This record gives sequence, structure tokens and C-alpha cells, in this order.
Amino acid sequence: MDVGINYFDTAVQYGMGASETNLGLALKALKPAEAFVGTKVRLPPSDFGGIAAAVTESLDGSLARLQMDHVDIFHLHNAITVDGGGDTLSVAQVLNEVVPAFEALRKAGKTRFLGITAVGETAALLRVIDAEKFDSAQVSYNMLNPSAGEALPAGYPAQDYGRMFDHTRKAGVGVVGIRVIAGGALSGSEERHPIASPPPEPIGTASSYDADVARARRLMPLVTEGFASSLPEAAVRFAITHPAMGTILVGMATVAEFEAGLSAVQKGPLPAAAMARLAALRGGFSGESR
Repeated sequence: MDVGINYFDTAVQYGMGASETNLGLALKALKPAEAFVGTKVRLPPSDFGGIAAAVTESLDGSLARLQMDHVDIFHLHNAITVDGGGDTLSVAQVLNEVVPAFEALRKAGKTRFLGITAVGETAALLRVIDAEKFDSAQVSYNMLNPSAGEALPAGYPAQDYGRMFDHTRKAGVGVVGIRVIAGGALSGSEERHPIASPPPEPIGTASSYDADVARARRLMPLVTEGFASSLPEAAVRFAITHPAMGTILVGMATVAEFEAGLSAVQKGPLPAAAMARLAALRGGFSGESR
């Protein structure tokens, strides 16, 4: 809070409620003048037949753990696909069932803004954003996959998010940047801190975490040529370079990692020369298998 960080992202799935509980305890003790909190709901397929009740129950549980009467943003955490299936929700389910349930919670004063986590099929995500029913979208955007902000070259090994930022801007949807370090892969190292979560499944990048790490290492000239002091610094600064970005989420396991992320943000966006060098390096990925 002292350095200007005032948005805190959590979810019931993080530590099976422990994240919300601990965040609530911290905010209650500190009583900051201005703290914004976002949490999420991920519905299992068993709840798809009663979405409104399940969404309400989830947020009520989150508010109890947070010791708050409302959150600022409530994000849908499920992947969204055109026709649904498995644990994904269809565009129709999101617009016809999730949105009314979320709106009822907003009317009840339990959330201020409605959000989605923009994972799933690109066509489905763009349709939901274009509907102008949500205020916020958590968008995967990083040095390995910048397609939310720019066109990918032919044969690029990543999901094409179809310049999603053009859609969020037109629809008036705020952007929360996620996977800005690609779940840790953009450290260029396979090592993880003992208290860090296991390597996550990639979102929108390679088909495996190891493949992401291997490609991240090929971006090291950004460091050796003096554009950044480390790959994570470059990744954070890349994420804040796009004007559509409202805030970014940076995972951290230690105070040192927090300080490094803060330092990167304070250095500001990457300069044009660094962005051009990155684009040239990334061009070598085209034609490779995902």
C-alpha cells in the first residue's frame, strides 16, 4: 500500500480459501484507506444446472472469508467456449445465466464490477467482451504471446487472442494482465522457490511449461544487450507497455520477488528499441510446433 499498490487479487481456489482468509485478516488489521479487492468463482459442471444459486453461494463464502460486505470486482473463473462442454461455459450460458446472476449480486451491493477471466476459445471470448456486459477482463499477455495486443506472424506457436485489447477498448472493459511472467517460465529458469506453487499449465503459450522456459531463454539477449537487468524485469515492463493494460498480476513467493517486481514497474515501460529487439527474437519461434 505504501508504494501505491492497491489492487489485491484472490480466489476461493487459491489455497482452498486460505488466500481469501489471510487477505481479509491483513486488510482488517491494516485498515487501508483505499484497497480494491477482486475475487472469482469457478463453477464445476455439477453446478451448471443452477448457476445463479452456485454463483451466489460462492461469493457469499468469499465475503465471509474476506470479512467484507462486498468486493470491487467479481470475476468468472471458468474457461469460455462457443458451445460449452466439459468444465467450460458456453457464450450463451455466460450471457444468459452468469450475467444476470452477477447483476443480481451487484444490485445487492456484493460487488461493484463484473469480470471474466479471458481463457478459452478466442471467438467465444471476443463475443462475450463485445456484448458489453462485463467491466473487467483478465487477459493473458506476455513476451511469449503478445497476441492480445498485436497480430501474430504466420505459424506462431501460441493461441491467437485476436488483438483482444482492441475489443476491450471498444467495449469499455478494463484489463487485468495475467500470466505476465508466463507462470514463472519467463524467469528462464526451471527452479522454483520451495513455497511457490508447482509449474502451472501454460495459458495461451506453448503446450508445456518446459517448452515455455526453453523459449524464454532464447529471449536472453534482452538482458545481455542491456535492455533489462533480468528476464522477469523485461517481462513485467513489457506487460505495462501496452496502453490497454490497467494493472498486472505478478505472482511472488518472497519479499525479494516482490521488490524485484516493484523495481521493474518503477523503471517503466520498455523502450521502442527493446520492443523491436524482442519482436525480432520472437520471430524465430514462427513455424515451430506449439
